[in-house]
Order: sequence, then C-alpha cells, then structure tokens
Amino acid sequence: MAKHYILVVDDDPDLVETVAMMLESKGCEVGRAYDGVEGEESIKQRRPDLVILDVMMPRKDGYVLCAELKSKDETKDIPVVLLTAVGEAVPTTTYTHRDGMSTEADDYIPKPIDTEGLWKVVSGLL
Repeated sequence: MAKHYILVVDDDPDLVETVAMMLESKGCEVGRAYDGVEGEESIKQRRPDLVILDVMMPRKDGYVLCAELKSKDETKDIPVVLLTAVGEAVPTTTYTHRDGMSTEADDYIPKPIDTEGLWKVVSGLL
C-alpha cells in the first residue's frame, strides 16, 4: 500500500513537528508549511491526500485557504481538517464561529490537540 502524503500547515513549529512525528509513526509521509501562503505553494508542488490546517496564521489564515481549496475543481476533493483554538480566541480576535461554519472543512479538531483523536479523524478521512 502506498504511503499517504499529508500536509500539516500551522505557524507553530512545535505543533507541526508533534503532528508530523505522530503521522510518520503511522506510516504517512508528511509535508510541512508554516502559514497559509506556504501551504498553498506546497499544495501546488505536490498534491496531498489530506491537509491539516490551522485557522489562525499570518499571511493567509486557514479559513481562507480552506475556502480556496474547496472552490477549485483540482483541489476540492482533498480532505481538510481544521485545527482551531478559535473557540477560546473569538473574544480577542476577528475570527468567528460563523467563519468556521461557512468553510467546507471535512472536520475540526480543537487545540490543544489530542494526537490520537486527530489520528482517528485523519484515518477515517483517508
């Protein structure tokens, strides 16, 4: 069986590495990007089987990148899992629950993340 290629996009390098190590331990190949613009460029270079995408990032946030991916024929079928601490951050940011509900993400995982719970979601979508 071919390895699944998963792209992890988050502006927290420690979180990216934690998730990447868990995915690699499950036999996946992992790409890493540290904001939405890098994530978009990475997807153009190599189409992932799934994207794990943070919501609050510089340059391009996860809501915007998710909406862009889901609006294009060539990427709309790539599963997207949003990682979000937005629930806790809504009072202090411009992010809203409505923003999250308007995206076509395939699932949402709250931060701080439970890596085994994330793996259950990821393996279910693959």
